Amino acid sequence: MVTSVVDATHELAAFLRSRRERLNPQDLGLPMRRAIRRTPGLRREEVAEIAGVSTDYIVRLEQGRGLRPSAEVVEALAGTLRLSPAERAYLYDRPGSGRAGPTSRRRRRRHRSPGW
Repeated sequence: MVTSVVDATHELAAFLRSRRERLNPQDLGLPMRRAIRRTPGLRREEVAEIAGVSTDYIVRLEQGRGLRPSAEVVEALAGTLRLSPAERAYLYDRPGSGRAGPTSRRRRRRHRSPGW
């Protein structure tokens, strides 16, 4: 059981990191602070600022340190990282990523019998 939780947090970490790295800072209206970035995409500090969470929290999430972000934090990150509806659903379906999100709730409603 512990292994599956560890795997889930590392999977969540890799997903968030890959989505952060694919964004161009200029697309979000951020000024270029340096001409050359060591890594592609947004900096963790930029993601944290836009999402309204601490940089340390983003670092811990991306390092897979077993955090369980709330649905509000997951939604803020999804908006900041400009996730598609499919990516949002994937993010909410990760075991370590908070409670069921809006997409999951809609999906459950669709599958209920007409008597509900």
